[in-house]
Formats: sequence, C-alpha cells, structure tokens
Amino acid sequence: MTKKLIDKIGVVVSDKMNKSRVVMVEFMTQHPKYKKTIKKRRKFMAHDENNITKVGDIVRIIQTRPLSRKKRWKIVEILGRKQEILDKKEEISGATQDNATSC
Repeated sequence: MTKKLIDKIGVVVSDKMNKSRVVMVEFMTQHPKYKKTIKKRRKFMAHDENNITKVGDIVRIIQTRPLSRKKRWKIVEILGRKQEILDKKEEISGATQDNATSC
C-alpha cells in the first residue's frame, strides 16, 4: 500500500534559519454559514538541505517524516525565483504603459 504524497505550493517568507525556510501557502475556503469564499494563509516550516531558496521564491513542498519539533515539510522544487517574478511584473507594467501612450 502506497501513501499519497501531499504537496503544496507557496512563497518563502523567511530564510533566516540554517537549512530551514518558512513557506506561506494561500488557499480559498468557503465560510460554513455565509457561503462566502475567503482567502486564508498558513505558514509551514520546511527543510531546505542546501540553503538555495531565498525570500520571495515560489516553491513546492511535500509532507515528510518529522524532522524537528515544527518541521514536517521538505522543499522539493523551486517553481520561480523572486527576480524572475519582478522582471515579469515590469514587462507587464511596461506593456500597459506603452498601450496607454499609443492611444
């Protein structure tokens, strides 16, 4: 019998610890009484063996055996770097400014 691996995608919000990162995961849920969709956040402490992630990186984490009192997650892949995200935002904002001036 194989266990299903639980994975989540989030943003690194802290890299001040050695081989550990704090990853914030956002998810949408529905209020039980009012049925309004609410955005919630949760922070997970994740293991980063080589200290390669930085604040702002988008990462995928999977659940693993307990590594310490608070760490039960491990970073398996980096989906995006902070600088790449900033470059894309600048390209988008530059394109919208060009369109606004051409009209």
